[in-house]
Amino acid sequence: MDAQETKMHGFDYVFDEETSGFGEPSQAPASESGHGGQTLLQRLAVGLVAVGFVAAIVQIATGKWLGTMPGFLMGVALPAVAGAGYFIESYRHGPAGIKNNGVFFGSLTARGLAGWIAGIAMTALYVMLYFYPSYLGYVPAIWGANGLEQEALVTGGLVKLVEPLATALGVTTSQWFLYGVLYTGSILVFGVRTAMRYRHNRYQLVRTGSVMFFQTIFAWYLPQLLVRFNQPYVEFNGVWPLKNNYLWPEKASAGGELLTGGSLGPYLLGFAVLGVIATPILTYFYGKRWYCSWVCGCGGLAETLGDPWRHLSDKSTRAWKIEKVTIYSVLGLVLLTTGMLWVDYLMTGNKYGSWSGEMRNWYGFYIGAVFSGVVGVGFYPLLGSRVWCRFGCPQAAILGILQRVMSRFRITTNGGQCISCGNCSTYCEMGIDVRSYAQKGENIVRASCVGCGICAAVCPRGVLKLENGSSVLGEERMSS
Repeated sequence: MDAQETKMHGFDYVFDEETSGFGEPSQAPASESGHGGQTLLQRLAVGLVAVGFVAAIVQIATGKWLGTMPGFLMGVALPAVAGAGYFIESYRHGPAGIKNNGVFFGSLTARGLAGWIAGIAMTALYVMLYFYPSYLGYVPAIWGANGLEQEALVTGGLVKLVEPLATALGVTTSQWFLYGVLYTGSILVFGVRTAMRYRHNRYQLVRTGSVMFFQTIFAWYLPQLLVRFNQPYVEFNGVWPLKNNYLWPEKASAGGELLTGGSLGPYLLGFAVLGVIATPILTYFYGKRWYCSWVCGCGGLAETLGDPWRHLSDKSTRAWKIEKVTIYSVLGLVLLTTGMLWVDYLMTGNKYGSWSGEMRNWYGFYIGAVFSGVVGVGFYPLLGSRVWCRFGCPQAAILGILQRVMSRFRITTNGGQCISCGNCSTYCEMGIDVRSYAQKGENIVRASCVGCGICAAVCPRGVLKLENGSSVLGEERMSS
């Protein structure tokens, strides 16, 4: 206000923020074209994304350029790069800091029509990948009682669209190669969005870079190299029991894939066993965040593609009770299935199970495909970004038990500074009511916490801090 305005409003002093050292308020620049809304570069990026999608549709519909490298670059690479460019341009002008403006009013982010459409589309994609790959242009091989009756066929569609990349890597094209390209591409493109959105927070930048790296190199590229050189397929960011068959007889027995499928098989089996041994050690020092928020592909997709829906997680006590029942039930099922398969193998020598095979198939279909895939990702726009991690992942269950019982990791709180704004609880993707802990000044050592650090990042008062201290067991001994 100037002097005249202060007198009009009854003030007897003049205070000018700008001349007192506060500076001009930060403002996003106007569009480069002189109009409001998006900048010229944003509109160009949107246009290129649209061109890429149209190119993909035309290729699939007409067959022209389909299966060629120019077709792949136009229909897949172009929209991916343009999408990443759009996110960079959207965030780089404004001041750094998390902005959730309108997140509860947007149709896409508040279970509106756009959100339902996105959920249905993502669910449909997973259903086709797992159960109807022919709609994506891939007909799996058919095996009869006497052996191979029909070889796998690539007939067109999205699978044919990514075939040039498979050819360049020297691997076979299938719906699972398509899945890997889409999964990894989503983490990379939306990882750029996440990095720009949280660029003021070093922890979030490093964590986002970590999941992008582990998914691209350890979960996608290195497994393709193994296949290229006729070695067993192993994703190096996977740990049993999340990757349940890594220690099942079909892979780990004397006649299993790891010990008979290539010269690197014994080392790959050793890597799988080492992952199980290292799990409690790493969890003791770093909590479950070392895996769930830094390495795991499921967590990587949730933290990047799923970030716009993290606030939709159910924070009710009822949801917490359901969570504890379902996640430990799945853990019990995978332990039971593993035990049954090994007993069956030792009794009959059947590495895929004779009398235990039905249990193996049941777990693979209902848990491995329907729960973790179709529901776990397809329901992001409806139930939040960590549906599988929160309610079903057996690896998260084991890590959660270790974190709750023995880990040094916890989120500390300074209750005296808490203003009860609720940001921490709102944006906790695991449905934890963080505010209730902060108000009481209690440290947060919850089995479900993945240590993503978003609660601390959105806190306006710095109440929450991710720290390593003495272990939970150590604290109990000190207090007793």
